[in-house]
Amino acid sequence: MDYKKAIIDTPASSKRRSLLKTSAGVAGGLALPGIYGSVAHAQQKDYPELGNYPEGVAGDSVVAGLTLDLTGPYSAEGAGQKRGFELAAEMINKGDPRVRKISPLTKEGILGKKLVLVIGDAETRPNSAVQAATRFIRQDKAMMIAGSVSSSVAIALQNTCERAKTIYFPIISGSSDTTGKDCRRYGFRLCHHAYTASKAIAPVLAEAYGKNLKAIHLVPDYNYGHSIHDFMRKFTEEQGWTTIDTPQIHPLGATDYSSYLLNIANSGADILINHDYGADAVNSAKQAHQFGVLKNMKMCVPYMPAYMLEEVGPEIMEGVYGTMVFWHTYSEQNEIARDFVEAYEAKYGAKPRDPEHNAYMTMLLWADGIERAGTFYPAAVVEALEDGINHKRPHTMGGEVYFRAEDHDGAANFTIVRGKKPSEIQNKDDLVDIVAIANGVDTLPPVGYAGCKMAPAA
Repeated sequence: MDYKKAIIDTPASSKRRSLLKTSAGVAGGLALPGIYGSVAHAQQKDYPELGNYPEGVAGDSVVAGLTLDLTGPYSAEGAGQKRGFELAAEMINKGDPRVRKISPLTKEGILGKKLVLVIGDAETRPNSAVQAATRFIRQDKAMMIAGSVSSSVAIALQNTCERAKTIYFPIISGSSDTTGKDCRRYGFRLCHHAYTASKAIAPVLAEAYGKNLKAIHLVPDYNYGHSIHDFMRKFTEEQGWTTIDTPQIHPLGATDYSSYLLNIANSGADILINHDYGADAVNSAKQAHQFGVLKNMKMCVPYMPAYMLEEVGPEIMEGVYGTMVFWHTYSEQNEIARDFVEAYEAKYGAKPRDPEHNAYMTMLLWADGIERAGTFYPAAVVEALEDGINHKRPHTMGGEVYFRAEDHDGAANFTIVRGKKPSEIQNKDDLVDIVAIANGVDTLPPVGYAGCKMAPAA
């Protein structure tokens, strides 16, 4: 890997119904305010029935179904995604001018239709997520489904939406399989993932710690965990590191890590590469500290969950490297990031994190694809999103963002961060330093690397 090519910048160098629905698994149906005429934008061309088209857009509103982890080990991230979607929907419906920097044709609503959100609890379970999405598609005539943290959930939803000819956006999905061997024509992923995160962070770790370290991996036993373990091993070994060939593999949602940590402590490793996410990352890092493991070895969290920093605390996270899609301090030098942070703070009184960011940006890019297509016809929107390379949009982390046509992988810059020293932290949101900005194009895997094959959209 060309380190200088993958790292492009460093700090030194530069959110249908007005009533609340409650049914099994549905957290709510949210109709957001706005002023709309009785006649929405006319579709410019007659299309055949496909998915929920045209029934899903026959009125003056359009439904997006959100499958969010409101309970389970990734509930903090699910709640963050909810806030990001609600902010984006509110801004779209109000015709906020900041939206037009990413979706230039958007006025009020999407093609003049009010955006309505319906929300279900995915519970970090594929079956629960699929049930919610199926209900939204069949009952609410949703034209888009979005939301995930677990890659197993994302892949299950992607398959469901493919069959229903309904566009799906995973919001967090760390497994590279989502746009690799499990890619689907109707699925589009914006966030970075196992391959891109590993490719970006490995040379940074080698530069910080040297090229002769022995690493041991703590791995959650599902699609994401195995994916990032494989790629971190690959890219760190290319930097000269040695992998201790006894990865500590545990079930998702584990609470007791003592047996795994005992093996790690006795492994002779120089660094613990912790692949856990959400509450699992918090619990495993705290226990690694409590059991004294981190006295004798460093820790890296290559795919760092946004809320881990607060919940684990700076005394443990000091010096810990990781990647995140977004960090709010970049708004000091980027207009698109500043728009997002200011809008989020005005609504919620807090700084946004990764989940909020991914949901917000995804919603605006979906709106942009529809506006460019001039229709909600699913196959035409797919085509517009696939043509993103000719309609690149400014991104919060610098550069431009689009979906790669061949596999729908998001080309978007992301951050490499390091936990700050407690003595240097100035406020509750001042938790990491941005070490570098990873190039979202140069860190992408080669086209076809995992056998992505997509069926026609119609």
